[in-house]
Amino acid sequence: MNTDARAFRMRISLNVLEHLGINLYSNVPAVLSEVVANSWDADAGEVRVVLDKSAKRIVIQDDGTGMTPADVDKRFLTVGYRRRDAQPGPTPKGRRPMGRKGIGKLSLFSIANTIEVETVKGREKSSFRMKLDAIRDKVRNEAGKGTYDPEVLPTDAIDFSHGTRIVLRDLRKRQTIATERALRKRIARRFSIIGKQHGFRVFMNDREVSPSDRGYYDKIRYLWTYGDQRDVVSACDAEEVEDRDGAVRKCPVLIEGWLGTVREVKHLKDEEGDNLNRIAVFVRGKMAQEDMLADFSERGVYASYLIGELRVDALDKYDGRGTEADDDAATSSRQRIVEDDERYRQLREAIGYELKHIQKRWAEFRSEEGERKSLEIPEVKEWVDDLKPPVRRKAKRWLGKINRIRIDDADEQKEMIKHAVLAFEFHRINENLDKLERIGDENLQVALEIFGELDNLESNLYGQIVQQRIEVIRTLQEKIDENALEKIIQKYLFEHLWLLDPSWERTEGTEVMERSVKKLFGEVDENLSDEEKKARLDIKYRKTAGQHVVIELKRPERVVGILDLLSGQIAKYYSGMRKILDRQGTPHEPVEIVVLLGRQPREWRDEVERQNAVKALEPYKARIVFYDQLLGHAYKAYTDYFEQRKVVDRLAGVIKAIDDYAPGES
Repeated sequence: MNTDARAFRMRISLNVLEHLGINLYSNVPAVLSEVVANSWDADAGEVRVVLDKSAKRIVIQDDGTGMTPADVDKRFLTVGYRRRDAQPGPTPKGRRPMGRKGIGKLSLFSIANTIEVETVKGREKSSFRMKLDAIRDKVRNEAGKGTYDPEVLPTDAIDFSHGTRIVLRDLRKRQTIATERALRKRIARRFSIIGKQHGFRVFMNDREVSPSDRGYYDKIRYLWTYGDQRDVVSACDAEEVEDRDGAVRKCPVLIEGWLGTVREVKHLKDEEGDNLNRIAVFVRGKMAQEDMLADFSERGVYASYLIGELRVDALDKYDGRGTEADDDAATSSRQRIVEDDERYRQLREAIGYELKHIQKRWAEFRSEEGERKSLEIPEVKEWVDDLKPPVRRKAKRWLGKINRIRIDDADEQKEMIKHAVLAFEFHRINENLDKLERIGDENLQVALEIFGELDNLESNLYGQIVQQRIEVIRTLQEKIDENALEKIIQKYLFEHLWLLDPSWERTEGTEVMERSVKKLFGEVDENLSDEEKKARLDIKYRKTAGQHVVIELKRPERVVGILDLLSGQIAKYYSGMRKILDRQGTPHEPVEIVVLLGRQPREWRDEVERQNAVKALEPYKARIVFYDQLLGHAYKAYTDYFEQRKVVDRLAGVIKAIDDYAPGES
């Protein structure tokens, strides 16, 4: 049993309990950080945390100095106990205490309803239990203020010689015990003094927590350091490291730590969903503010790659009465710095200056990398090398700048290189066109060269379009079943006439013409039989490449007769269109009628009838196209385009090489 038989007593107001206890913190890592910080202040060499999910409890034990029964009453159970005033100066081990306001122990109630404490100092042992509901009832019964006597427990089961063990039971419903991996990361990220080198080791389920558990050192690509950061530099293995300690020495508050940018934006989102795109501020080895970056409203692309850890002990200089003035820079929750504190303002000014420097250097690094990556493709390098020196320098800068855009996907990066090459060619030709004003009879050859370059560029741009269309057609042919294909064609054909004819690139027309044709369709419809109306899926008019096109889609499952179509619809469409064009004064503009079918017409059963039907359509500039043949015809038309190009210019070769390039190949 306790060597001191008297009961323990807590004095607390309900308001303090609710606002500085239950509602002080919002997550398990923040609460455990308070306990670990207390262990540091108690000169512990080891802290062991056990996550017991089966029993729904958390156990935290340290080998620190522990507490006597008198210490429990005076220090632990006294809310607002100011340790630094009662025990000024550093600890016996020379540590500067983290605790300050004496309210951290109340945070335990934000995640647990029952708290059990066992502690040993010298030969004195103490053990007691506190229940949240009992505290609330006691305080309410005493008009919001009063005392609470924790339940005294036997000390026989205490199996350690010094230190403190805290058991959190009856975890609150809104709190869950995170996975060991997640909690290990979060504890590692909240302290900068964890590890053998600091004489302070933290274990979670018997596995030591180390700085590497933070999970981001290996993701850092470019690093800027302040003070001695050899351990961080070694852990990061960054491509570029810049010592910026001298740049912040003029700041009134001492800044140590590092700022860095990661390789890819996704590296700042870990498996647990934590956002690491932040600059954490540590004071006396403990995180004082999780994210300082949010104070800067940085909009540059570089900011989405940023991460950092800064140690600024000047934000807490108080070590007891008679020392530095007790000017606290932390908020009550100990999770943020007071924004209008002069020291924080000075820190923010210094880091703002550093962020501008990092933005500039990051852009330079990324540009160099973009240029290097682009020139790894032999054809791109050859293209650049063949440019005249002044133009070559511009091209390299152009290729480098695209790497500043936030793109991590390799295929997207290749697309950007292609676009950069084509865009540079446009830029170069535009510059050349300015020279046309200075061209006379004696140097007309320059104009011919410029026009030739324009032809090549236009040919390549159209070639890119054709390649994309071939890929779309190939994918549709391979992956879309017949029914789905018909639906796609029905939905997109009218707006993508290149599926019917590669020369039909863009639709055009006037509102007057549209109204006239719509009226024509209505007149033809009036004379259709019910069966003919049921066979129709849709009909549209388009004008493209100076040609008037009427497209009628029949329902894929319907079988129709060509001669019936001819007499009932095609002839009427054709004659009606000719009349409309005559009235508009454009009688010679061509008209074409396309009928899209899913099944072969009745005349297709006999070869002679089939040939006769096709000939009958010719005077009306009409043709039959089948759903299942449409893609095949379009594919052939576009592949023929490439075959007909006898000369493939170098720019086309460069673009193809970029498409085919895989990193690591030469």
